[in-house]
Amino acid sequence: MKGTEARSKKMVKVRTPGGRLKIRYRKRKPNPARCAKCGKILHGVPRELPSKMRNLPKTKKRPERPYGGYLCSKCMRELMKEKAYAI
Repeated sequence: MKGTEARSKKMVKVRTPGGRLKIRYRKRKPNPARCAKCGKILHGVPRELPSKMRNLPKTKKRPERPYGGYLCSKCMRELMKEKAYAI
């Protein structure tokens, strides 16, 4: 891999079974998931490539609460209060 192909990837040193060090290029992790309302980083949502996220179980992909993986807990609480008062 040469030039721009390698620049966008992360260099990782890997020891081969023969005992030699080799450089491999790995894709960088994506940016963390953010809250749709306030933009805060969402906890409980892993920073993984889509190919790795596909292999994770559903419970590991986002928190199990209303709007989990979409809104942070604070914004979710505010939304629930607004909905309760609207009734």
